[in-house]
Amino acid sequence: MTRDDDRQQDALSAAIREKADYHSAPESLLEAVRASLPVSAERPPRIRFWLAQAAALAGVAVLTWAATLGYLRPGSDEGLAMELVASHVRATLDKRQIDVASSDQHTVKPWLSARLAYSPPVADLSAHGFELQGARLEHVGGRPVAVLVYGRRKHVIDAYVWPARTGAAAATLTRDGFNVESFAAGEMRFGLVSDLNRNELRDLARLLALGQ
Repeated sequence: MTRDDDRQQDALSAAIREKADYHSAPESLLEAVRASLPVSAERPPRIRFWLAQAAALAGVAVLTWAATLGYLRPGSDEGLAMELVASHVRATLDKRQIDVASSDQHTVKPWLSARLAYSPPVADLSAHGFELQGARLEHVGGRPVAVLVYGRRKHVIDAYVWPARTGAAAATLTRDGFNVESFAAGEMRFGLVSDLNRNELRDLARLLALGQ
């Protein structure tokens, strides 16, 4: 393993400790941990407490591994898609898809620019059937990114925007029932995630790439 690999793994570990979500483990996992221990007539409360903690940590480890596996291979489209989908689903389940609610690009853009080290482009695409609903902040690859939230009929589209890396290529993927479109335009990289059909999501990608 090279020193660059060591630094990448150290950075990944730090990002996991700082950003990873913690979830309670399912009862089935707790039972599996219990079953692996020697049988006794009665386990003291402290033993039961540590059993629960061990199971919870195991659950976190599995979720963290699934969400960050691709980042062990820098530049992996698989890893990017996994993290974008995980972020999109988490925001949906937490009902925190929007931090600033507005259809006015002149409200959304300054709000994001004041909280980020860059100024993301914000397009009003209502004339094309994509309604700007607002925006929020997320972390992707260990860095803060802007997320523009668009609506198309009853579908929600998250458009992640961050400064592009040199040579960023376009990619089209499907993960866990969600379509993902990633591409670079100007000095920005975009990652679109939605359960909207592929053709319409590609239409939005084209409009954003053109700056419409």
